[in-house]
Amino acid sequence: MFKVVLYQPEIPQNAGNIARTCAATGAELHLIRPLGFQWNSAKLRRAGLDYWPEVDYVLHDSWGAFLETLPSDGRIWAFSSKVSRLYTEVRYQPGDYLLFGPESRGLPSEVLERFPGVTIPMPGRGGRSLNLAVAVGVGLYEALRQVGWGLPAKTEGG
Repeated sequence: MFKVVLYQPEIPQNAGNIARTCAATGAELHLIRPLGFQWNSAKLRRAGLDYWPEVDYVLHDSWGAFLETLPSDGRIWAFSSKVSRLYTEVRYQPGDYLLFGPESRGLPSEVLERFPGVTIPMPGRGGRSLNLAVAVGVGLYEALRQVGWGLPAKTEGG
């Protein structure tokens, strides 16, 4: 339904946790190289536990290679702490791409200039950004909520 895109992720544990979230929600995971870890990293595999067979993922060799696979009507929402539009102010549609940058630096300015950006507010007293796996969970679950979770409606008593 939705596609989670990790632009040059750096921490294998985050990528593994995000893979688990994608397996649990049916989201497709796209990872764009260079990665900050080896694809066969024990930390990546451990964080993803036994969910890896359930993860629909695609590895892209570069940002350009990813863009070549993007359908002409593909909608990308770039999550960033550097923009002001709240992630809850947009209307997500099935098939949307939710794009997240690397943990240490976020998305580059040329990406933020090309695609609409959204932010997750942090009203607390500190921190520059949320953990990447947490941010993906927040954004993905809002998108799922908006489209009715992609689940059949519950019946009375069930």
